[in-house]
Amino acid sequence: MPRRIPAALLVLGCVACVAAGCGAKHNEPYTAAGTAPCLRDKGFAHVTTNPGKVGFIAGFAENGGVRAVTKDDNVLTIAFTGSDADVAGTMRAFTRQAAPQYKHHMQDIMESQGNAVLVWTVTPSKQQLDDALACLHS
Repeated sequence: MPRRIPAALLVLGCVACVAAGCGAKHNEPYTAAGTAPCLRDKGFAHVTTNPGKVGFIAGFAENGGVRAVTKDDNVLTIAFTGSDADVAGTMRAFTRQAAPQYKHHMQDIMESQGNAVLVWTVTPSKQQLDDALACLHS
């Protein structure tokens, strides 16, 4: 007859697994090359990683840059910094270089996850943001 594992022991095992990092995302930085195919699959158009087409800041980002357009013409630019520690500087650079019509609402159109800095032309819908964040890959 098989033995049953007590619920308390099961919970304790799950806590230990989480503490040890089981199932956690690896620590490699996100990259333009890893992210672009997923954006295409999610329906973004005109997806490019060409440094000459992604904009100055994203074009010089250590792990590349991506420019993509949603179906309703919301342009997304992602700069992939070298590490999470570089994100604040990249966000400051985007804010300094933003056109006047964007500067007053940068907190609505820019955010970061890991080493990626995402900037939109208008505040993204929840679905657009969720799709973009889900596509961040190494």
